[in-house]
Amino acid sequence: MRKVLSVEGMSCGHCEKAVKEALSGLESVRKVEVDLKGKKVEVEGDNLVDDVLKETIEDIGYDVLDIN
Repeated sequence: MRKVLSVEGMSCGHCEKAVKEALSGLESVRKVEVDLKGKKVEVEGDNLVDDVLKETIEDIGYDVLDIN
């Protein structure tokens, strides 16, 4: 399963690392890729739940605008 999230507020390597670490800490997540310029985060894993992904990112200070 793959989800692409539109995320506002990411602007640097620290942001990228913070998002990767937060999402990688979820049991259902296998892989996380961050595109700072495109403001996208691609997540791969099993049984990914949109609300959990959104809450995880918003808890560290970023805004999730959309999940596909």
